[in-house]
Amino acid sequence: MEDLHVSRIISVRSHKGVYKVFLDQDFNLLKKNLSKTNCQFIIDINILKLYKNELSNLLINRKTIVIKPTEENKSIQKIVPIISTLVNNKIRRGDYIVAIGGGIIQDITAFICTVLYRGLNWVFIPTTLLSQADSCIGSKSSVNLGKNKNILGTYNPPKSIFVIPSFLKTLEKKEINSGIGEIIKVHIIDGKKSFTNLSNNFEKILNNYDLLNKYIINSLKIKKKYVEIDEFDSNIRNIFNYGHTFGHAIETATNFKIPHGIAVTIGMDFANFVALSRNMITRKNYDEMHNLLLQNYMGFSHIKISIKKLIEAMKKDKKNTKDNFTLILPKSNNCKIDKYQIKNDASFKKQCQQFLSEIYSN
Repeated sequence: MEDLHVSRIISVRSHKGVYKVFLDQDFNLLKKNLSKTNCQFIIDINILKLYKNELSNLLINRKTIVIKPTEENKSIQKIVPIISTLVNNKIRRGDYIVAIGGGIIQDITAFICTVLYRGLNWVFIPTTLLSQADSCIGSKSSVNLGKNKNILGTYNPPKSIFVIPSFLKTLEKKEINSGIGEIIKVHIIDGKKSFTNLSNNFEKILNNYDLLNKYIINSLKIKKKYVEIDEFDSNIRNIFNYGHTFGHAIETATNFKIPHGIAVTIGMDFANFVALSRNMITRKNYDEMHNLLLQNYMGFSHIKISIKKLIEAMKKDKKNTKDNFTLILPKSNNCKIDKYQIKNDASFKKQCQQFLSEIYSN
């Protein structure tokens, strides 16, 4: 790829070498940076419709696969035909696949580029707040096996990531809140000072894209520290699953009516309530976090979550067993986030029921 013209760069070390996040990009820079690259594109159909004019020069004379970004299309059953299309398009080792979209497009592309020809290079252009602020770095990708969410996966970072802030301006509010859920997660993990700063700026972030962009960059810098220490998620990086055990189960239990980052926001509140119920944190600790988290998921608190479906979905989480759940919880006055084994018993179920009752009483 030719020399890059960028204003800011974050470099991330991985098992495949250093990959770079190029920040503050625009469509002209993107075209310049990819013009000499032998590549095919996998693109979110919604992005293609919204940015047809902006992307036309980039996609001209390029082979492009257009995908509707649904959980169903992120299943291995739906991915096999995409691989067949790439092979029929005569993609070769040494070529690049350029993914343009959010987390679903990212997961599909990363998986394909792991298994096809034992590995292809890929480039990621994240178009959602969640993918720009969180999922674009860290190497992890997961795809579904039927209704079993995220049980097939790889560690395969892209060669390069291009962050174009203007993509965010066409996102619906729920997609902004979904991305902010992951930003909240990262800043809680970083400590009380980071969380308080974010909490104080929450209202401004929703209406100020320049400020939001600063939090995107800060989130990536925080996550980068953990990813470089524990890329394969075997130790300290586990804490980035904070909110996710509950969040993934909430997605499944509601048939994905709640977007991922908002489900994670509810999941963090859920985890905090369990910690409060077990005297791991104080009511003051809980309330400080709850007030911010509730603001972010309030628009979805009317969607009923079946306790039976929730527990059944949690049992299928790859981190859990039949008798124990691996939960990431806060503890102590500093609310340090860490991993705990919680028994799947009547006491835990009662705490879950109490939390859900509190949501619907607000």
